[in-house]
This record gives sequence, C-alpha cells and structure tokens, in this order.
Amino acid sequence: MVQTILSRSQVPLDSRDLETCQRVFDKLSADYAVARDSDEAERMASIIIELYRQGVRDPNHLQSMVQAARGLFETNGRPTTPVTAPARNR
Repeated sequence: MVQTILSRSQVPLDSRDLETCQRVFDKLSADYAVARDSDEAERMASIIIELYRQGVRDPNHLQSMVQAARGLFETNGRPTTPVTAPARNR
C-alpha cells in the first residue's frame, strides 16, 4: 500500500495561520503606504502566503523576507519595526 504524504504547502491554512499572514501584510502595507487594492499589495500577499506555506512562520522573518523579495528595504533612514503578535488569553 502506498501512502500519500502531503507537504506543508498542500495543507490548508487555519485561522491562526491567516491571522499571522494578515498582520504581516497589514504592517508592510502601512509601513510602505501600499494600497490594499493595488498590484503591489496582491504581489506582497502572494509572497507572504507562499513563504508561510514553505515554513516561514515567524512574523518578523516573514516581514524581512517579503521586504527583500519586493525590494522594500528602507532607504530613507526610517527603521522598520517588527510585527507584534496579539496577546493571548490564558
């Protein structure tokens, strides 16, 4: 019998995964004044989702990698700030 093993990229994202991706997207969109309905926003969202599916789960790593992929590194002297995770209820 042959078992099919799904790679991480084939597993559907759950609500927590999507929240993480959304936070990164919102942070980068705000930092770089990217309109949500622009081609740039669509490319950025695609990169975020693809990186996340490939195993990049840390929001700050996602942010850095998207900046590198899109050439968004800060050039005007304004430092980038890390993405913060929401507080968890215990």
